[in-house]
Parts: sequence; C-alpha cells; structure tokens
Amino acid sequence: MVWFFIGLGVLLLGGIVAMLCFTLPISKKVYEICLVRTDAEKWPRVCSAPDNEEQLAMWNEGLEWAREHSENMREVEIENEGLHLVGELYDFGGSRCVIILPGRCECLKYSYFYAKPYADEGVSVLVIDSRAHGLSEGKYSTVGFAEGRDAVAWARYLIEKENISEVYFHGVCIGGAAAIFAAANPDCPEAVRGIVTEGCFVNFRETFKNHMIIDKHPVLPVLDMVMLRLWAKTGVNVLKECPLRAVRSLKLPALFIFGECDQYSVPEKSRKLFAACASERKSQAWLPRGGHSHLRINNTEVYDGAVRSFLQSL
Repeated sequence: MVWFFIGLGVLLLGGIVAMLCFTLPISKKVYEICLVRTDAEKWPRVCSAPDNEEQLAMWNEGLEWAREHSENMREVEIENEGLHLVGELYDFGGSRCVIILPGRCECLKYSYFYAKPYADEGVSVLVIDSRAHGLSEGKYSTVGFAEGRDAVAWARYLIEKENISEVYFHGVCIGGAAAIFAAANPDCPEAVRGIVTEGCFVNFRETFKNHMIIDKHPVLPVLDMVMLRLWAKTGVNVLKECPLRAVRSLKLPALFIFGECDQYSVPEKSRKLFAACASERKSQAWLPRGGHSHLRINNTEVYDGAVRSFLQSL
C-alpha cells in the first residue's frame, strides 16, 4: 500500500512537471505578445485592427476629427518615472481639458474618436501615447496601474503649464482602469473633477480569461502563469491592484459606460464594479449595441449625450 501511494505521488509529480514544461513557454509567449513591447516597432501609431470593419471606421472617423481641428493642435511631452511620454493637446480655449486614456495596443490617434462630445462642450482634449505605445517610451504594459500614475502626471502638466483648472479623465478598457487608479490616487490633483470609463473590468485576470475563452486558447494554468509573469516583471498583482478595489476609494464624480453585449467586461461583473464605487456622484449608462470598446460607434447619440450630461452636471 505504501508503495502504491509513493508511485501515485511520483506519477502526479511527473505529470505536474510535464505540464509546466509544456505550458511555461506558452505563457511566456502569450505574455510577451500581449503585454510587452518587445521591439520599437510594436504598438505604433497605426490602426490596431484594420481588418475589423468597426475598428477601421472608428479610426478613420477619428482621423477626420483630428484633421478638422489640426489648427488647434500642439504636440506636448512630459517625463514621468524615467519615461519620456508624448501627447497632442487640442486647445479650444477656456480652462477645462479632458485626458483620453486608450486601451492596450492603442496609440493616441485611436483616442481622436472619443474627442467630439468634449470638444462640442468647449473642453480642450489631450490625447496621449500610453507608456510603451506610439512615440512614448517604455517596455511593459501594467494594465492601467502605472498608466494611472502617468495620467496624474499629465494632469499636473495641464494645471501647471497649460493653465487648466478643471481636468477630466476618459478611459476605455485598460484606459478606464487607468482613469480609476488615477482618480483614486491620493496624489491626484484637486483640479481633477470627474472621470468617464467605458468597458472597465473588475480585474485584469477576469477580462483576460474571457479573451482566452472566446479565442479558444487553453486557459489553465496559462492564465495564471501570465498573471505571475506580469507580477514578476512589473510588480503589479492584478488581484490586488484592480479597479474593483480602487473604486472603493473613489470620491470623484464618475460616469460608467457599460455594454449589454460586452463579452470581456461582462455585465454581471460591471454591475459589481459600479456597486463598489464609493462616489456619491456616480452614474451609469448601459448601451444595447456593440462589443467591447465599440460602444460609441454603435450608440453614438446616446453615448455622446451621456458624456455631455455628465459634464454639465459637474
């Protein structure tokens, strides 16, 4: 009987070792593809999904908006945490400005698409290349956490250098997480008056798991190996540094835009995120059409109306 259990233990241990030998290289590849700028040409200022009809339409509409307002644009830059970060400021006068925070793989040109409802209200627009994207320096995506500290630095720049007295954050997916992290940061300037998030997740592990399931990739143990690699490389524990925890400290006015058909930031989890938010001035807009990060193009009037109403309420 003793030898039976010893043999069983050896078999189980051998199986675990074999599984790790097989899955460790997979997790390394997945992590580097999704969250590491492995060379200078990765995540450039191009459309991230030109084969996706809606994504390309969003990209082209955004470029057209930028062309129409090119005379208002100035290139801007800051240094934060040893990284050179760049952006474009569309200055429409006045003392208000929104910082648009894009998602993973997206450059500042992607953010043009979200600028119109703010510009229509006379709000200046700052679009940025997140760290490790576009022309900004950096190697690692931290799925919104360090990007949130960058957003705080950009807000300080607007206040100190551009005479802006009211700042808003508008973030999509990981950009939404960055907006929450920034607004909940004790160092966030008082001039930051509110945030808008679209399709934000409760934690990155949850949304990445949904990506893997939908794309028919093996989930376990690769998923958690990727999260561990992220932790080892950047110090970000996605179960601790997550929007669901950060919103419990969020006091600023916040508009959460959710999609009823979002397969990555699913409605059940989105409701938990909204419920956990500590702000006494929070609101939510549920949009019936469009997938993850494709809500405005499918519900433009309602989306822009929600943003304008939020601005007018501040």
